[in-house]
Amino acid sequence: MTIQLHKSVIKEQSNITITGSKSESNRLLLLQALYPELKINNVSNSDDSIVMQKALTSKETTLDIHHAGTAMRFLTAYFASKEGRNVALTGSSRMKERPIEILVDALHQLGAEISYTEAYGCPPIRIQGKKLTKHKVTLKANVSSQYISALLLIASRLENGLELTLEGKITSIPYINMTLDLLNQVGIQTTFENQVIKVNSKKDALKTESLTVESDWSSASYFYSIVALSPIGTEVKLTSYKEESLQGDSVLAHIYIAFGVKTVFGGDSILLKKVEDSKSNTVEFQLNNSPDIAQTIAVTCLGLGLKCHLTGLHTLKIKETDRLVALQNELQKLGATIDITEDTLTLHKTVTLNKNVAIATYNDHRMAMAFAPLALKTDVIIEDYRVVSKSYPTFWDDLKTLGFKFSK
Repeated sequence: MTIQLHKSVIKEQSNITITGSKSESNRLLLLQALYPELKINNVSNSDDSIVMQKALTSKETTLDIHHAGTAMRFLTAYFASKEGRNVALTGSSRMKERPIEILVDALHQLGAEISYTEAYGCPPIRIQGKKLTKHKVTLKANVSSQYISALLLIASRLENGLELTLEGKITSIPYINMTLDLLNQVGIQTTFENQVIKVNSKKDALKTESLTVESDWSSASYFYSIVALSPIGTEVKLTSYKEESLQGDSVLAHIYIAFGVKTVFGGDSILLKKVEDSKSNTVEFQLNNSPDIAQTIAVTCLGLGLKCHLTGLHTLKIKETDRLVALQNELQKLGATIDITEDTLTLHKTVTLNKNVAIATYNDHRMAMAFAPLALKTDVIIEDYRVVSKSYPTFWDDLKTLGFKFSK
């Protein structure tokens, strides 16, 4: 299924409400499974969070996680610590290629019983849940912060808590801090000093029994791109957001200054205002702590005719697709010259965009949403457009509210 985006001009002023953060929602859903008294408001309506909710309440012995990488990692830790529960976790063909060995090895250190049923090191996996009494584990920290968060989320229910030693450079620290902050909010004691994280076991009641999920900053990135590609004076208001956010992608408010977009915080909303055109022909960003916005930034630069150099992107190769290769393929279709390494992306200045290019999405929601703003510059086709439901089911409706013109 494709969607044809026609070259559009959006309204000068618009208001959009974005669902809760997928990252926060999935962390809190797992905590809720461990502490049923916890109530969560503004839970994400994304496919990933729906999959997470269903899996946590299911009595089935085989659970299909589809494309939901966060759910696969969090649920692996959860069921490993669920005494007496025997479950198999499987997923899409791409999920069966995504590594999970580092997390499984860490859980083995704690005494877990987990085995691979197809390719070694990747799902599907078979888990025999048991009481985990060991509490010290060492884990490589430079691959995915989700492995770390998975362990931290179950830690307070382990017999002796958890002492986690991280080896190497730590990837996506804001996501680890998000997990620790949520634990602290409900009264679970943690420390993070140097390369060691400790989480205390918690047997008593939670300090806070109700939490509200902030709206998703990753989803906000597409509106930053839209405003950046629009005329000076364009404004889009987004709710509900906090100036002191737990989400690493909130760095958007700083990054998009380079593209002439000002962020005004007010109450529980942010107002994105295009105040000037970009003053530089080249931009450089280190995205080790916020790799999920790399696609959006690259497409913004393409639309503005800017050169960009993005670094800290090594985790993109194990996402829903190899996002670096996918970006290279699709940007080249539009007429761009782009170079990639294992960790970097360099987009060279592109003067003219090819028209009516069909953008492949690779079962990756962010490919569809990152390229959609280019309709402000040229006609573009998005393949498999429904993939956005993984994180943002109402994306196309919200673009229509802004004034985008498209046909299916």
